Amino acid sequence: MQIAVAGIKKAYARKKVLTDISFSMGAGSCAAILGSNGSGKSTLLSILAGVRRADGGSFLYRDIDLLREPGLIPKVLGYVPQGDPLMEELSAWDNLRMWYDRKTLERELAEGALGLLGIDSFLKTTVRRMSGGMRKRLSIGCAVVSHPGILVLDEPSAALDPVCKEKIRNYLDVYRKEGGIVLMATHDAQDLELCNECYILKDGILYPWQYDGDFHRLAEAL
Repeated sequence: MQIAVAGIKKAYARKKVLTDISFSMGAGSCAAILGSNGSGKSTLLSILAGVRRADGGSFLYRDIDLLREPGLIPKVLGYVPQGDPLMEELSAWDNLRMWYDRKTLERELAEGALGLLGIDSFLKTTVRRMSGGMRKRLSIGCAVVSHPGILVLDEPSAALDPVCKEKIRNYLDVYRKEGGIVLMATHDAQDLELCNECYILKDGILYPWQYDGDFHRLAEAL
C-alpha cells in the first residue's frame, strides 16, 4: 500500500498557499509536516481529507486519485482536525454510537482502537466536561471507525497532558506497525520520535528534513 501526492496547489485570492506539493508514503510509515503558523499545513491536510478543494494536483491511493473521487476518502482515510467534531451535549458513548453499531463499539472498546486510546475510562462523561486529551482521543476514535489505511492528524498533541500524549502516541505506534500510514502536522518534538520522515512546509513548498534531535536547529529552519 502506498500513497502518492503530486502537484497539489492552493491559492486564496492572489495569495499562493501551496505550490506543487509532492511526496509519497508507504505502508507502516509515519511522516510529520512542520511549519510556522499560517504556513499552509492545515490547508494541505484538509485537502487530502476532502474538506477543501485543491486548485490542482492528485492524491493517489491504490492507483485511485482520491481528489477526483472524494466520496471514497472517508472509507480509506481518517481525519482528525485541530478542532474536534464532537457533539458537546452528548457523552463519549453517545458520540461513538453516532459512528459505531453497538456490537462493533463494544468490541473496539474491549480489544480494539478505542481500548488502546483509553476511551473506556470516560464513556459516561459529556464532551463539554472533557479535558482536551479526552476530546482528542475521542475524536481519533470516531475517525478510525472504518479502519482506514491512512490517518491524518492536525496537531494531535497540542496542549495535552503527558498521560494523554502517551496514550495517543502508543495508539499511533500500533496503528503504524499494523501497516497504517500516519501523516501529521505538529509542533511537538516528541511526536517526531514516531516519524520516519519529516517535511518542512515553507513559502508554499514542501522540503524534506532530516531531524536529528536538535530542536533549536529545526526552529531556525522554520
